[in-house]
Amino acid sequence: MQNSDNLIHKKCVPCEGGVDPLKGERLSFYIPAVPEWTVIDEIKIQKEFSFINFKQALSFVESVGELAELEGHHPDINLHDWNKVTITLSTHAIKGLSENDFIMAVKINQLFDNLNR
Repeated sequence: MQNSDNLIHKKCVPCEGGVDPLKGERLSFYIPAVPEWTVIDEIKIQKEFSFINFKQALSFVESVGELAELEGHHPDINLHDWNKVTITLSTHAIKGLSENDFIMAVKINQLFDNLNR
């Protein structure tokens, strides 16, 4: 079972395809690291974050964008309802989930926690 403490120190590695996406037991190994994220059809994970105002939500989006550039792994980001941000992670090259998605999810959770301290 993978946990967030292990993943937070990892870095995303480029994925050009040619590997199988995480499914079944291999996927179940990573889910405990991000229990508040929803697994959708075993091909993506998603979480909605709520903020006190638009400015804070936008700041979070910018922080996630900077993290995505540093990690070389880019989520889908949806700022909606003026104070909510939905993040969706999937590894497009393999049309499913990889360890990179869980690394990013853990790091995005940490960004959110740091903003709310």
